[in-house]
Amino acid sequence: MSGDDEDYVYDEDSGEWMPASELAAKQTASDQIEVRDAVGNILADGDQVTLIKDLEVKGAGQTLKQGTLIKSIRLTGDAQEIDCRYPGIKGLVLRAEFVKKR
Repeated sequence: MSGDDEDYVYDEDSGEWMPASELAAKQTASDQIEVRDAVGNILADGDQVTLIKDLEVKGAGQTLKQGTLIKSIRLTGDAQEIDCRYPGIKGLVLRAEFVKKR
């Protein structure tokens, strides 16, 4: 018997059994999703972005024009969506492909 007392758990992604600590480290690394803007810059919480094209906001009856500054974005955990605040629009979510980091 080996001196390894660690529990093994099944990783559904790879279909393999691995030590529990290794699976936990792998899941932590995968939780950190890179969100990139239209030109490839990495976005982070609190960044300011500008729109690269006019966007019609569904449900608000409003169009955000190209060049509009969005302050203090928040990442959502989705690689393509960012949470934003803009005056007059509640719960605004933009796709990262339509913004450029300032």
